[in-house]
Parts: sequence; C-alpha cells; structure tokens
Amino acid sequence: MTTSSSHPCFGPSARASVARVHLPVAPRTFCRTNFAPMTKQPAAIMPEDALNMLDELIESGKKIKVVGITGPGDPLANFEATYKTLKLVRDKYPRMSLCLTTLGINGEKYAEKLAELNISHITVLVDAADSATAEKIYAWIRPSTKNVPLPEACKLLMKEQAAAIRAFKEAGLTVKVNTTIYNENIDQIEHIAIAAKTLDADIMGLIPFIPSTESEDNEFSAVSDEQIAEARKLAAKHIALMEPWPRCGASIELEKPKSSTMPSPSKSRPNVAVASSSGMDIDMHLGHAHKLMIFGPRADGLACLLETRETPEPGGGESRWEKLAELLDDCFVLLCASAGKNPRKVLSANGIRIILTDENVEGTVDVLYGGGKKGKCKK
Repeated sequence: MTTSSSHPCFGPSARASVARVHLPVAPRTFCRTNFAPMTKQPAAIMPEDALNMLDELIESGKKIKVVGITGPGDPLANFEATYKTLKLVRDKYPRMSLCLTTLGINGEKYAEKLAELNISHITVLVDAADSATAEKIYAWIRPSTKNVPLPEACKLLMKEQAAAIRAFKEAGLTVKVNTTIYNENIDQIEHIAIAAKTLDADIMGLIPFIPSTESEDNEFSAVSDEQIAEARKLAAKHIALMEPWPRCGASIELEKPKSSTMPSPSKSRPNVAVASSSGMDIDMHLGHAHKLMIFGPRADGLACLLETRETPEPGGGESRWEKLAELLDDCFVLLCASAGKNPRKVLSANGIRIILTDENVEGTVDVLYGGGKKGKCKK
C-alpha cells in the first residue's frame, strides 16, 4: 500500500524538485524526548523578520515553492506568531504552499484558522500508540506554561493528538503522521498506523532514530535495517507510506537557505539588548522591562555584559518605542520572552531585530556571537 502520492511535498522526487524553506518563528516547545541531545534550542525570529528572510531568498534567485514552520519550538505553542507568519506569506505569495509540523497539542483549537489559510498539509508527530509507551519516549511534556506530571501529560497528549488529526481532516486539511522509530516503540508502529488511518490521516512517514554522535557513551541505540523493513511492511498494510529516503531525522528539510536566520553584529551595531528579571534567563515581556542588559564585545573581542540601560517610561504609545530604538541604536538584536505589535514594528523598522525566547541569557548571547568560538568572558 506504499505510495508516492501526487502531493507536491510527498514522494521521493519531491526532495529534489521542491525547494522549501523553514521559517523559525515558533519560540516555545511542548516537549523534550529522552533521545534529544542536550543542546541549546535556537532562538525564534519575529514574523516580520521571517517574511524579510523569505523575500531575500526569493530575490536571490531561490525558487521557493513551500514555506514550512517546524521550529525551533512547536508552531501551535504560540499560535499568534505562527498564524501571523503564514498570513504574511499567504498575502504576499498567494500561490506558495504552506505547511507546519506539530506535536498536535492545541490542534483541535486552531484547525479552522489554519484551514482559512489553505495550508498544503500538516505533519503531526506521533511516536506512541498509548501513554505507557509515550512515558518511555518523553522526558517531559508541557501543554501550557506549567509542568504537568509525565503520566498525566502523556495521557493528555494521546487525546490531543487524536483530536487534532480528526479536527484537521474535518477542516479539509491534508494530514501526514510522522513517526520516529525507536527500540522503545518498534512494536507499536503497526498500532500507530492503524490509529492514523482510523482518524483518516492521508499518509505516514517512518523515520529511523539516529543516536547523537556528541557523546561516546550514548545509551540509546538505533533500530536495525531489518526492523525498519518489518515496521514499514506492517504499517503499509493499513496506510499509505512516504517512500523511504536516506536517514535525516524527524524534521526533513528539502532545502536549507544558505543565509543564516540569526542576526549578526556589525561595526555600527555590535551589541545585544536583553530583557531579564534575574540576569540568568530571558523571561520578561518587553513592555514590562524597566531595564535592559547590554552585552557586547570588549577590546579583546569577548562578549560580556557591558552595562544596563533604563527603558523609556510606560505610556506615550509608539513614541515610547521610538525612544527605545534611539536608546538601542548600537544594538542589532533585542532578546525578550514576548513583545507587543508596536515595539516589534518600530524596532524592526529601526534595524533592531526582536527575538522571542525563554532560554538562558549567557548561552543565547554566546550563540549570537559565534557559539563560543572566542571563549567565554571571565569577570
């Protein structure tokens, strides 16, 4: 029952023929698996910056046909940013195919809104047929902003995924179920395929887990080619399968833009502004921040905390953000947990990109200055 499908994003030929770019606008994730390497999650960019990035790629000659939102977090964890990005792209490029990849939480809630944008397809990441298996796969699942005990969260995930797929189909959307094959769920692949077909999903992708090479004593092992072949055979009895292609992880990108999505310092704008209540984590809404931490390179090139700056007093509407833009005229980026429409618009127009993230201050700043290639500042 394996098929290549006529869908422009499915089938082995799509990998070579369909140019795709993933816009990293989703700042928050719903989960972490036990198999994910312990690396920092990249920061998300603003919808306006994502559109600018797409414009630059197209103007440079890239024949982009598909725009997807797959990270760095989950597109449905902060739906406002996802919807705005997709709407901006749809309005400017009405013939562009749009897609997103999600764990499925909040899917039922937003299905109709996504259908309004004529989404090409939605990929739902389903790695377990029951909550007991999910507990073996996930380190934590956070449906909102608060931690939920893992057994409870896994049961909720099962319900949310089923409701999401059902709602997506009822809204007229094409649904692909992606399942990463682990030793922990290898015996459930057929059950996942049956459930996906019962919910009327259109196609299924099976992606073998690849252990991280970052640690020599990695406790997780890959499934064998024989196990993969058997899993595909069992799943194909129930649902159409994506044709296999070389192992490349759960997020398949058909083309990565050569230009970086991360902003970088310049001679006129060498510094980074950060909204943080503790100095440890990026945890403040820009509108609530009375002070901003300013990081920049010292004479020896190391990026360190240079100073703090008082933000303009609340009130005054757009003029407050114009004043802030003047205050930060030596900054190329501002990091905060969230920000309103007006500051995003004004600061972006003044050459300051806002990145929404809840990551650690030091680690995120380090990435912006090259990921620690120059070493860390010693105070």
